[in-house]
This record gives sequence, C-alpha cells and structure tokens, in this order.
Amino acid sequence: MAELKSLSDTVAVVTGGTRGIGRGIATKLLELGATVVITGRNMTATSAAASQLSASENHRCVAMACDVSDLASVDKIGNDLRQQFGRVHILINNAGIGGPASLLHELDPQVWDAIFNTNVRGVYYMMRAVVPLMIDAGGGHIINMSSLAGKNPLPRAAAYSASKWALNGLSYSAAEELRQHNIRVSVICPGSVDTEFSPHAGKDPAKMLRPEDVAHVVGMLVTQRPAAFVSEVLLRPTQKP
Repeated sequence: MAELKSLSDTVAVVTGGTRGIGRGIATKLLELGATVVITGRNMTATSAAASQLSASENHRCVAMACDVSDLASVDKIGNDLRQQFGRVHILINNAGIGGPASLLHELDPQVWDAIFNTNVRGVYYMMRAVVPLMIDAGGGHIINMSSLAGKNPLPRAAAYSASKWALNGLSYSAAEELRQHNIRVSVICPGSVDTEFSPHAGKDPAKMLRPEDVAHVVGMLVTQRPAAFVSEVLLRPTQKP
C-alpha cells in the first residue's frame, strides 16, 4: 500500500482529541506531519494528552480548552487559533455524546438537548469559527464524525441516531456551500468502535473497530488528490461483533 503524503505545514484541529477516536485521529495526523490542536472541556486532561502526543520527535500537539456546545467557548478558540496560527487546514469534528438507553417517549428532554447541543450545534459552532480561517488559507478539509446510527435506525437511542442523521444533512449541505472556497466536507460513519464512549453491551470487543481504523480513513481523506473528495465513508468491522 502506498504511503500517505506528508501534511507538513498543515494545521489540524481535532475536537474531543484527548482519548478514543479523537486521540487516534490526532496521532495519525501527527504522524503525517501536521501541527495538531486537540480540544477538550478539561484543560488539565487535554494538556496531559497533548504532552503525551508530542513526545515523539518532531510531533507538535497543542492543547486548547473548548466546550463545543458553548458558543463563547468556541468563539474563544476561533480567536486563539487565528492569533496563534493565522490559518487552519483541517477540522475534525469528533466531539460527541451518546446518552442512556431509553425509549424515546421516556427520554428526559434535558438529555435530548445535551445530545443535540454537542453533536449538531457544536459542529455548527466549530465550522462557524474555523471556516473563515480555512478560506484565508485557500482551502481545507472538514471531517465530521457521524455514525452508522445516522444511516440506520437505532432503537433505544433515537436521540443519538437523530443527531447523526442531522449531522449528515448539515455536512452534505455545507459541502455544497464551501466547494467554491476549495473546502471539502466529508462524513465518516463508523459502526461499533471499541472505546470508552459506550459499553456496546453484547458485542465482542475483539471484533469491533478500533480508533486506529477510523484514524486510517481520516488519513486517506485528508491526503486525497485536490480535484476530488469522498463525501461519505461507511466503516464496518470485517466480522460482525
């Protein structure tokens, strides 16, 4: 398999980059030569993760505190990115939450709000903050982490599923808006991934996807030839877990 091209002189932002899929993606982008900014709500944990990710030679990972569901927090990180780097080339909207297993009619409305505020509103906030920096840079690539739950029904997780369906629609529409600015927008829809995100009761972790599998797809997307882009990837494990 051909090696992925270098991302030297590229600035990438990964939300929710301290662990799980986000950390795997940050690791891959660092390996490809990008300067990577990871965000998290807890600055102590985010700084610790950035230090660990920067341990390898020539890897530069920067920590920034951000709650993607809070507009003021996202506006601040947008200003910080402009002041520190002046541009952003890659945005990975990975931060997301699930919620308790529940029938929809029994779901607490506050849980519904929390899911949509992070999984949909948070992506809108981040794109609002970062897209002007991409336009200034002459282009970029936004990858929104969706789920197969955004393509298929998921009983007892209707709010989560609905948030990912909404995220897909947001992404496809934004892709059409941003093509004129040489900005590509893609969604990745993984199946069950073995992380701390959820217990995946009844599934065999040995057969589930790993964060590195998702990160590999990100690496392929951001190193595509400039004349084309993949708008959607459905990622499944080889064996059903």
